[in-house]
This record gives sequence, C-alpha cells and structure tokens, in this order.
Amino acid sequence: MALSLIFLALLVLCPSSGHSQGSPSPGYYPSSRVATSSFDREFRTLWGSQHQRREQDVITLWLDKSTGSGFKSLRPYRSGYFGASIKLQPGFTAGVDTSLYLSNNQEHPGDHDEVDIEFLGTTPGKPYSLQTNVFARGSGDRNVIGREMKFTLWFDPTQDFHHYAILWNPNEIVFFVDDIPIRTYNRKNEATFPTRPMWVYGSIWDASDWATENGRIKADYRYQPFVAKYKNFKLAGCTADSSSSCRPPSPAPVLNQGLSRQQMAALAWAQRNFLVYNYCHDPKRDHTQTPEC
Repeated sequence: MALSLIFLALLVLCPSSGHSQGSPSPGYYPSSRVATSSFDREFRTLWGSQHQRREQDVITLWLDKSTGSGFKSLRPYRSGYFGASIKLQPGFTAGVDTSLYLSNNQEHPGDHDEVDIEFLGTTPGKPYSLQTNVFARGSGDRNVIGREMKFTLWFDPTQDFHHYAILWNPNEIVFFVDDIPIRTYNRKNEATFPTRPMWVYGSIWDASDWATENGRIKADYRYQPFVAKYKNFKLAGCTADSSSSCRPPSPAPVLNQGLSRQQMAALAWAQRNFLVYNYCHDPKRDHTQTPEC
C-alpha cells in the first residue's frame, strides 16, 4: 500500500516531458488537441517589420530605441484556443512588455475587449512577472477597468520555450502555462465578459510607464535589442463568420463540465505558490467596478 501511494505521488509531481520539474500534472493537455499552424498561415506583420525575423519555425521580434514589433491574426474569432511557445530574453529587460493577447481594439477603439498574457520585464536576479488581464467593453481611451492577476513562474522563461495559451469560450476564459491552468475567469454577466469577436496578437514594446515596479524602473536602451522568440502557434476555434453550431476546443476532458479535479488541483498549486497580485484583493481598487470579485 505504501509503495502504491509513493508511485501515485511520483506520477502527480513528475509528469511526462514538456512539464517543468516539480510542477503537478494537470491530467489533461489542451495544447495536444490543437495542431500547430505556420505563422504565414495564421498571421501577418502588423508593425515593426524591420524588427521581425523568421528562421524556420521561429519568429523573432525585437525592441530597440527606434521601435518594437507586432503581429496580428488574419481572422477574428469569437471563441477558441490560442497559444504559442515563447522564449524571453535574460538580463536587464525592465520596462519591456512581451505579449500574446486577444483584442478588438482596432475595431472598437476606446470601447474594446481584450484578454492578455504579458511578460513584464525585470532586472537581473529578479524573476519575470506574467500578467493576465481581462478587459470587457472599455479600456484605455474611455475607462480603464483592468482585471489583473500577476504570477511568477516555476521555471526560468529565458532558458527554453514554454507554451502559453488562452482558452476563451462563451462561459469562461482559462489561462494556461504548459497546460497547467493558472487562472479562470467566468462569465457572470455580459457587462464583465468579452463577447465580441477578437483577433490574436503578439508584440514586444516599451511599457516603461508601468511594466516594472509600477513604472519605477524604465527601459534602458544600453541593453538593446530586447528580443522575444515565438513558435509552435496553435489557433483553433470559431471564427467570426463560423456557423452557430461551431464549438471551441474544451479546456477540460469532459465538455461543459468545467475543469477536472486534477486540473483544479494544479490551478490551486499555481495560485498558492506563484500568484503575486490579484486585483480582487487590492484595497486601492474601486470594487463597485469589478462586481465579479
């Protein structure tokens, strides 16, 4: 009996390759259900084409004092799974924002929806912050209502590629790191949940005003260029013109049943050990604007 319990514990804590050492197995791997797509099939360069390089299956973006770079999906989606494997730059990267996100800001300026995964640059010896965020019908130009949750990571994101993904369906949004769910955001009412079609974006840009220690440490271009590498793009779901019968990939093994018990345990592990900021727990925030809290 004791040997069986030890073996079970090893299975949970030492999952198959592709997961970081010591992280729990979620038991279900949404990324494995979505085929990898080529960059040219799914995206176009949006800005900074001179700061973008393609080498086989890797897309490299970089930021220097002149500009950064970004790309955008060819099609808008109303739900789906959107992921990429990303490798970040080590060293001094304060003020730099490397991102993978969904948005309709070009379609609805000042009144847009957005779902973010952002890597906030840092200084040597301090870890990157991974910021997740959700905007619904209004951010930036008119009324900023961010729903930020920030995490550190259980690995060094500068040493290798890791897979980051957003799964957005009509009922919830789930953020994944190497298939481990780190955050869920449920639809409680339409006013606080993005429902309009969004495009998929990636970018690297100067966010010195806020990215590192609330803007205290700015980008230092003595360390330029700041580089981010993307590959293994996975996009699957319902485009804006899909039929009403279209269903996005499931975040869990049983459709419409929420995350499995094993996934919930992995999520609890991630939030217990690596969550460093939750907007719902911030006493400085006006929580009449965030009723979902």
